[in-house]
Amino acid sequence: MGIVQRQGLRNTIISYLGLALGFMSTTLVLPRFLEPQQLGLTNTLSSVATLFAQVAAFGFASVGIRFFPYFRNRENGHYGFLPFLVGVPLVGFVVVLALYLLGRPVLMAVYEKEATVLAPYYLWAAVFALFTLLYSLLDAYLKALYHTAFSSFLQDILLRLLILGGALLFAQGILSFHGYVLWYVSVNGVLVLLLTGYLLHIGELHWRPRRAVLAVRPVQELLSVGAFTLLSSLAGSIIMYIDNLMVGAQVNLAAAGIYGIAFNISTALAIPARSLNKIAFPLLADYWKQQNLPGMADFYRRTTRLNTLIGCFLALGIGLNLDFIYSFMRADYAQGTVVVLLLLGSRLFDGITGVNGLILITSPRYRFDLIFNSSLALLTIVLNVVLIPRLGILGAALAAVAAQMSINLARTWFVWYTFKMQPFTWRIPLILLITAVAGGLAWLVPTLDSPLLTMLLRSTVITAVYSGLILVTGTAPEVITLFRSLKKRLGF
Repeated sequence: MGIVQRQGLRNTIISYLGLALGFMSTTLVLPRFLEPQQLGLTNTLSSVATLFAQVAAFGFASVGIRFFPYFRNRENGHYGFLPFLVGVPLVGFVVVLALYLLGRPVLMAVYEKEATVLAPYYLWAAVFALFTLLYSLLDAYLKALYHTAFSSFLQDILLRLLILGGALLFAQGILSFHGYVLWYVSVNGVLVLLLTGYLLHIGELHWRPRRAVLAVRPVQELLSVGAFTLLSSLAGSIIMYIDNLMVGAQVNLAAAGIYGIAFNISTALAIPARSLNKIAFPLLADYWKQQNLPGMADFYRRTTRLNTLIGCFLALGIGLNLDFIYSFMRADYAQGTVVVLLLLGSRLFDGITGVNGLILITSPRYRFDLIFNSSLALLTIVLNVVLIPRLGILGAALAAVAAQMSINLARTWFVWYTFKMQPFTWRIPLILLITAVAGGLAWLVPTLDSPLLTMLLRSTVITAVYSGLILVTGTAPEVITLFRSLKKRLGF
């Protein structure tokens, strides 16, 4: 088994373990120990650090992965590629840090209601950003070297365990909340040290700068690709983090904490789609290479049906069992119930519209993806400015739903208009009808004294009705094939 296969297998295992651990920690454990304002503060620091680091990096993490094959020469220290990869973003960090420090009065004015809470951690956000920047660059370097499993383990498992450990120390009174925040920031620095040690261990820590690095590929080309990548990744990060940041600024940090938990609960709906996208990305690239548009159109329809099938089932399970999920947390977090339902609808619609974004980004028209992502980021900001002051966290959720649905419809139309393919068949509305029937019957289940028993009873009704109607109507051929295979194996 080659290094790529070994690393891929390890990454898959780590990824799924990390997803489970991440959902447990961010949704079930941290909200039990931390008050909404405290969770809102740590989420805000994390969001600010991520955006800060992305601007400073100038897209060089992606540049490193894309162009490293031209520099690969272990005996020659890869022509000094690592110092170049880290050095340019560090210059960017100094520039952004200067702007960040000069802009302190403006940023504190934005968070006027929570300025006294955030002020002690203003500089720590910059330290957090430095750790985030260095980790992303070293991670990109390791990916280019085909050593990805260790960094995935650090990010997906160890970091979450360390944060959980800090929360437990806080809950036991060993750490004050201030101490927990410093722990939360510092563990990211530990990851940077561990990655550096790993590079030293595998003999790839080549810190000596070389002038030859400037002659392998034109620097202007690297900067140009970096600028395009920066815009694309920044738009994606704004889409992911802006809701929470604007809720914290326009309402308060407690509302940001409540919204953040609601957002985390809804992300469970995106896990199957993310897993599918990892497989879909190289397949779609291959379809384009072969110019097999009929095959791509068929794949588009099948993946959309699968996303809709799984997404509707998960949406029912989460939406109808929110009382059980929130029973693990402090009571204040349940204020986000309606927000969860709205965000679930947004993520479900994203799944129903299929892999249109991947089709676009792997196509010759890939630059249009930046236009759609930038439009989504801008629309999200504008709607948040309008709706959050009036409706609070509900306004943020409505803004996210409206922006996501609008851009997804536009992207789906663009793929249909440009490439003459669309993902919908008669099975999609039938799945939605079956979802409505199963959801209605489960909703009629009376609420029992025990949230656990209520959850089990509703989940049983959902599973029986939903899967039964899917099989009877023949809505999903893949499920029928799987069912017949299981019957044959069991001897029925």
